[in-house]
Amino acid sequence: MNNASAPAASNSSLTFDAIIVGGGIAGLWTLDRLRTAGYKVVLLTDRALGEGQTLASQGMIHGGIKYTLSGALNQASETIADMPDYWQRCLNGTGDVDLSQTHCLSDHFYMWSNSTLGKLTSFFASRAVRGRVDKVPASERPALLQNRQFKGSLYRLVDRVLDVPSLLANLAANNQGHIYQLDQIAQRLHKDATNNAYLKLNNTGEPITLKAKRWIFTAGKGNADLLAALGCQQPAMQLRPLQQLVVRHRYPYPFYGHCLGADKTPRLTISSHPSNNGDTVWYLGGSLAEKGASMSAAELIAAGRLELTELFPWLDFSDADFSTLPIERAEPLQQNFARPDNAFAKPASDVANVLVGWPTKLTLAPNLANQILAQLPKPDTAIATNNAINDLAQQLPTPVVAPLPWEALRD
Repeated sequence: MNNASAPAASNSSLTFDAIIVGGGIAGLWTLDRLRTAGYKVVLLTDRALGEGQTLASQGMIHGGIKYTLSGALNQASETIADMPDYWQRCLNGTGDVDLSQTHCLSDHFYMWSNSTLGKLTSFFASRAVRGRVDKVPASERPALLQNRQFKGSLYRLVDRVLDVPSLLANLAANNQGHIYQLDQIAQRLHKDATNNAYLKLNNTGEPITLKAKRWIFTAGKGNADLLAALGCQQPAMQLRPLQQLVVRHRYPYPFYGHCLGADKTPRLTISSHPSNNGDTVWYLGGSLAEKGASMSAAELIAAGRLELTELFPWLDFSDADFSTLPIERAEPLQQNFARPDNAFAKPASDVANVLVGWPTKLTLAPNLANQILAQLPKPDTAIATNNAINDLAQQLPTPVVAPLPWEALRD
């Protein structure tokens, strides 16, 4: 359904400096930054908070070392080099966004190889990455790797792993009263005679028109439908398919690490997450998940079992429960389907008041918010939102945080 030419209705209207569409990490972080900067802003989402790409992430706040497996720093690694420290200030409650109620699952990530690292050994010991990667002596190995059959090289990275549900809950609490759930958002969008987007809300009572100086689309894959509803062709999106593997097992080994292989992408990435029934859940990514996008679930499970057996021959995964989770990571379209190095925020084509953003990875949500702030006009002092917020609260519910995807797989 294309609403680009629909006429504006004659009804009451609520006006904001900005309205954000999308309830993942990108939208919530941007909402927090805009409110702190004095903007009158609300966020709309058509689903539970974090549902989709945000909760399907591994919660990793990394500093780019996993992008240096060719043995050199590059734009991708340096774009996010300061992200662990930036997020830590927020976790401490002293950064741009207060994340003091967010739980950190791990304050480091490991990188290991079962074979020689070649030139990477000297690179990891160089001044170029000092403070970002350290070799781990045998006496300090994590419990999982304290076995005589482990013969590899092990390094510790400054990367952090966050409990994503607590991150979402923290941001929702920070911005209570400014987050609302609304179904069929794309179908409600229109353009007026001056090429400005607006939204028609007629859930109950008198119809209301929502207006904004800027609409900000941060809905991940959903940005395509929002743009199509307004007749916009740009910015274009690409989808990067993955199929992650979820492994529930009986071993008390929370572990966070990249296993290096022959490719420039880690052979396997493991993160550990709590489960409602007390199981340890290993969430597997890396090359396994990239190659898994073209496999059936049964093929990926078989490949995953083989990988774990080869990497951890001292563990028995025969009674572990394996399931798969297909994901499509939404990104701005790149030449030759390249992986974006940074967050992206640009105006939409064919409409006057819409910005479109993708963080491209969870760790770059702050960069996206900074780009958006740089493109916004100053807050309009003539806009008063107290009554508008109250009116919206009468019309719309507040969304909850979505369950972790592996919990949904069990339902």
